[in-house]
Amino acid sequence: MRQNTPKFPVGQTVATPGALDAIEEAGQTPDIFIRRHQGGDWGDVCEEDAEANELALKDGSRLFSVFHTANKVKLYCITEWDRSATTICLPEDY
Repeated sequence: MRQNTPKFPVGQTVATPGALDAIEEAGQTPDIFIRRHQGGDWGDVCEEDAEANELALKDGSRLFSVFHTANKVKLYCITEWDRSATTICLPEDY
């Protein structure tokens, strides 16, 4: 996978215990998903959410991506509007 140039600061990165377990069980690391998110790869979001993310890069609102681990577990990657923190979580943790 090609490395994307960071498009915004992610701030402090955190993950819920369930997300960390799912990532570890897939033999992956959280930074894979953070790099994709920060590079503007929004994953499996709908067209409206992708457009909202592109606007958020300009107006500073929240950024939201959806990824799947190698084991097909869905993860959300969310950067706060002020870019102070980015959280990786399972949908049920949101």
